[in-house]
Formats: sequence, structure tokens, C-alpha cells
Amino acid sequence: MAVAGAGSVVARGGKAVYGASLGILMLEARFPRIPGDMGNGLTWPFPVLFEVVPGASPDRVVRRGAQGLLDAFVAAARRLVAIGADGITTNCGFLSPFQGELARACGVPVAASSLMQVPMVQRTLPAGRRVGILTVSAGTLTARHLAEAGCDPDTPVVGTDDGEEFTRVLLDDLPALDVDAARADLLAAADRLVREHPQIGAVVLECTNMCPYAADIRDHLGLPVYDMVTFATWFHGGLRPRRFPAP
Repeated sequence: MAVAGAGSVVARGGKAVYGASLGILMLEARFPRIPGDMGNGLTWPFPVLFEVVPGASPDRVVRRGAQGLLDAFVAAARRLVAIGADGITTNCGFLSPFQGELARACGVPVAASSLMQVPMVQRTLPAGRRVGILTVSAGTLTARHLAEAGCDPDTPVVGTDDGEEFTRVLLDDLPALDVDAARADLLAAADRLVREHPQIGAVVLECTNMCPYAADIRDHLGLPVYDMVTFATWFHGGLRPRRFPAP
């Protein structure tokens, strides 16, 4: 806004939608998105814009390296910016290799992956403590995914691949989720992470669908847990800073 004269204010346009600064690129999926999931509108304390990327199935992005999907993600991100998004994020941590291209193509800030939090969280920890990563698929989370997010390649990683519910439902894109069984898979993976790596001082959840269980993991381990909701909320705080009342 710009002040035009005493007692008058001129509103400036240029967008189709106002008040929703964060644009979220969504995988094309049908599995349930419970509160806490990035794709559930009830998760957010502020308005967001969603755009589904055609052809970006969980299997294709996580198991097959998102091959051939960069152009589709760039086009979807540009659509969000054209509507009114001031910043772009995604709902899959495996999209960290697209960070640079999306940022160059969109003209607005981009936060492509929850994994980008790992270096920052590491700097908060006491000497001798390390960040650990929980992922939906340890078997396909590669050194490139970590490097593109700025992570130490030796960062401990444990997946829910061995569980009975969480990974199966998400990556096979099934229409029903046993929430208690999914939670059990996450807690079992968290136990394995700290058992195999006793120096763990904090956990970052790669998978954005793990966010509903972050509080359970924190209570179970007694350690800080960071996820895509914490990251996107921080990101949004810069896109639309809180305005305080005048003193």
C-alpha cells in the first residue's frame, strides 16, 4: 500500500489472490492426508495455496528419483506465483534436487525440502550431538538428496521401509491408512535411529506426511523434532512477517 495524501490510502494490485503468501507444490496422490499433513488445509495457521503436479506420484518421486518431472514442477510453481504466491515449497523431501532449478525459474524464494533444516539444526546442538533423519524410504534417499539440501553426507538416516503401514500406504498410494499402525512404524524407526546412533540430539523428518506424528516422536525420544511444518512456518514468517501494534 502507498499513502496518496492526508487521510487516504491507495491499495496496489498485480495478483489474482491476496493474503496467501505460501504456495505448496503437491504430489498427485490419493492416500489420506490427516491434520498435520501439508496437504490438509487444517494444518496451517495461515492461508496457503495448493497446486497438484500432474504425474508426480509418490512412487515416481520417491522410488524413481522424480525423473522427467522437473518441467512439470517448474510450470506448477510458476502457476502458483502467477496466482499470488510469494514463496514456494513442496510436500516431498525427496525434491531437494529441484531446489536450484525451482528457485531460478520462479522468481520468488523456494524451500523445496525439509532436509534443508538439517545444517541449521546441527548448529544448535551441543558438542558431540548430531542430527538424525527419519525418511519414508532410506533405500532411495541418496547422497545427492542430502548434498542438494546442504546436509553432511554422513548424517544418520533411518527409514520406515521395514514398517507394516506408513511407507506401504504412502508409496503405493493406497486410499486407507491405519493411523495407529503408521504411528507405530514411526516410533519404531525413531527407536532404531537412536539405538544405532546414540549421539543423536535432534531429529529431522524428511517426509512431510510424518508431520502429524512429530509430537509423538518428541515425547517418545525426549528430543527436539523438526519437520516440514516447522520449516514452512519459519519460511512463511519471512514472506509475511507478523505486524505488531504500535506502542
